[in-house]
Amino acid sequence: MGLAQTNTIIAAPGASDLDFIRAKVQAAGSSFYWAMRFLPPQKRAALFAIYAFCREVDDIADGNLSREDKVVALDRWRRKIEDLYAGRAGDEITRALAPAVVTYKLRKKDFIAVIEGMETDARGPVVAPSLEELDLYCDRVASAVGRLCIHAFGEPTPAGERVADRLGRALQLTNILRDVDEDAEIGRLYLPVEYLAQAGITATSPLEVAGDERLPQVIAAVGAMAEQAFADSEAALTLCNKDAVRPAVIMMRVYRQHLDRLRANAWKPVPPLRGLARLKANVSKLWTAIHTGLF
Repeated sequence: MGLAQTNTIIAAPGASDLDFIRAKVQAAGSSFYWAMRFLPPQKRAALFAIYAFCREVDDIADGNLSREDKVVALDRWRRKIEDLYAGRAGDEITRALAPAVVTYKLRKKDFIAVIEGMETDARGPVVAPSLEELDLYCDRVASAVGRLCIHAFGEPTPAGERVADRLGRALQLTNILRDVDEDAEIGRLYLPVEYLAQAGITATSPLEVAGDERLPQVIAAVGAMAEQAFADSEAALTLCNKDAVRPAVIMMRVYRQHLDRLRANAWKPVPPLRGLARLKANVSKLWTAIHTGLF
């Protein structure tokens, strides 16, 4: 039987494990940190452990290893997850995950889905996927994370699953639109081939596509997908326990700000925030948390 079914916590995390997890999350400078920082300790520890796992496998996929070594490293993580569910947590992250798996009934298939999504990037680069391929990618790298988080939030209901499914896609699509130029520089292009064709863009080079004057048409089309996913997730959130899903609401509002910036810029790529602008954005994230009633 797996760890989640035994109700036994094996190799519980020590103080050094939790310090490692906390430092990893804080160093990432992610909106996730702002959304989760003030949760009750047990939930915060669970969500930080989930994030640390996601950060670890994402760093492998985006790192400097060869394609073959990335696949090997991700497969090693697949075995670590199998070991975790067999009661053999062997490093800081899996030891931190062990009590969360038991307490919140986190599903092994969602961890594996995240790894599969990272393998897509590791084996890539991804260039102009079909809409179907893009949807599967978003499900694995974002909605699967949402499914893990929604259990830790305490909302493992059909409505909670709907939030995870739709908000995960909304956040990932927003990330894709925000990072078009940055992704193009490393040979990636997540914009769907169908929308590129509709705009009359036939180039296959990500850098060529990023410089095409018709690109805003494509970004607007994907932006409409993201806006619909946000609307769907907002509708599902009304069916959830308000206190349980508060962090999801924070994430939704923060990422909608990114989408709003793109829309205000006529769907042209927006340069990343730096210096004072970035500081103001972080203050805005904190205000979002306050406004949502987290404090």
